[in-house]
Amino acid sequence: MSLPRDLVVYVCVVVGLTVTVVAATAATTPVRDTDWAWLGLLLACAIAHLELARGTARIRELPEGTPYTHLQSAWYIAGLLLLPLPLQVILIAVTFAYEWVRVFARRPPVHRKVFSASTVVLGVAGATLALSAFYPAAAAPYITVLDGPRGVAAIVLAGAIYRLVNYGLVVIAIMMDHRDLPAHHVLGPASDHLIIAAAIALGYVYALVAVTRPWTLVIVLVLVIGLHMGLLLPQFQHAARTDGRTQLADATWWREVAERELDRARRFGDHVGILLLDLDHFKEVNDRFGHLAGDAVLRAVADAVQGCLRGHGQDLAGRWGGEEFVILLPGLDPAALTAVAERVRAAIAAITVPAIDRHTGANAMITLTASVGAAAFPGHGRDLTALLLAVDDAVYRAKDRGRDQTVTAQAR
Repeated sequence: MSLPRDLVVYVCVVVGLTVTVVAATAATTPVRDTDWAWLGLLLACAIAHLELARGTARIRELPEGTPYTHLQSAWYIAGLLLLPLPLQVILIAVTFAYEWVRVFARRPPVHRKVFSASTVVLGVAGATLALSAFYPAAAAPYITVLDGPRGVAAIVLAGAIYRLVNYGLVVIAIMMDHRDLPAHHVLGPASDHLIIAAAIALGYVYALVAVTRPWTLVIVLVLVIGLHMGLLLPQFQHAARTDGRTQLADATWWREVAERELDRARRFGDHVGILLLDLDHFKEVNDRFGHLAGDAVLRAVADAVQGCLRGHGQDLAGRWGGEEFVILLPGLDPAALTAVAERVRAAIAAITVPAIDRHTGANAMITLTASVGAAAFPGHGRDLTALLLAVDDAVYRAKDRGRDQTVTAQAR
């Protein structure tokens, strides 16, 4: 992937400035034993938050060219109020690295995560300066001195500086990399500012609870995760427009996500795999056992397919229509794609669904097979339409060859 020269220079300047700030403060800022204890507590909670909420992360990930905002900033604000700056940097570095590995499966380029982490470090550095201006005689943890109108003004100003620095640096980079995008797209949704405002408030609560009732921080974490999973995840799932019978993505939503993944793959030189599977002789299931049994089979197939995929939203399975299913597999080259296709085909062949034969009234077990077509970007097509045509042709060839097999699309 090639970046515009001025963007490369800009990223290097931001990262270089961050390194300078970190080096200067590391040499002059005292760190106490209790500070390390606060760091360990915040790291444990932040990683638990990332791990438990990662199922929503890829669902709500915004399109390319839009700032990505999430509640993880709450832990950085808590670190701002509890930790000296060198330990805040460790908190940011570890959580960004964990997010890159566990949430996004190492798919974003490293330089992008390093740049994003640098903007956060500069944001908390600016916020730390604001707090020190309000309380020049105090040292971390600042949460112990924030009180009254002065304390409210201090945290509001610090939070605003954190947001403006982090957000401003990221928006500039996006504008340099996406010169053709309209300003409203680059700036992102206005609701993102409300998310950060909530994160600042939560960070204050985390820090206050940590110094007054540290053991109850676990309860606060459970509250946040409960709200996150109980309120946000159903909203994202609704936005994902799932198919009513299988609870997989419907065709419209699947296409939207696939287009987004292909756009990312073009930019980063990555692969995207697509599988299309057609259940063999499914009409006979409906004719012999009835449509209720057919629906049960579709649900069983959906469960089998989901069980073969990488979890937490990394892959996306959808119902394409009737007895056809489609699977999006970002980052898989043709060899890995074939292995997944065979795993899915074998899982479907192992399904048994109890039913009653409509003609004889006898109990029976429904079994079935699937014909699977596989295609990968960029070798089998440069856009979604070409890939879908290629994979559809592969399915027909699988059926012509006797069904219950995987056929890879022909290279284009």
